[in-house]
Amino acid sequence: MKEIETKITHINISEIRSKLKNINAEKVKLENQINNLYDFPDNRLLKNKGYARIRIVEDLLKSETRYYMTTKKLISQEKYKVMEENEVIISDAAAGSNIFLSLGLILKSSIKKSRESYRYKNTLIEIDINDKSFCPFPYIEIETDNEKELEEVVNLLGYSMEDTTSKTIYQLIKEYSK
Repeated sequence: MKEIETKITHINISEIRSKLKNINAEKVKLENQINNLYDFPDNRLLKNKGYARIRIVEDLLKSETRYYMTTKKLISQEKYKVMEENEVIISDAAAGSNIFLSLGLILKSSIKKSRESYRYKNTLIEIDINDKSFCPFPYIEIETDNEKELEEVVNLLGYSMEDTTSKTIYQLIKEYSK
């Protein structure tokens, strides 16, 4: 699956929630996540703009926990970030971890965040608040497969395309820390 994605950083969360309510966006997720990122010892996935991940999701809307095994690879970072994503639901985090470890990958980092997601038409708007030790600012990710709809959502939230970025969270954190 390919997705196009953009981010808007340093947001006012209550304003974003209010604007999402005004456009009748449906709240589809409220969750706490642990994202365990894996790579080979030589970091070849990250060096090639990809990664392997086990995501543990505590779904606060459905009162359940789910586990996902994912690989992602950056295809383009020109106007938008375009990722190739392969993901499967797994029975538990240890099973996925064991598969990655058996392939020679090692756990590189474990990142905690809360995510609140809304759907507008075919677009997902996600408010991400990471553990401050990883990322000290909140941001939204807008994900879709339709460029025109992505631009519509950006405008409905009171931003322009100039306010968006295709940079990875690692690039943004590096800039922020300078």
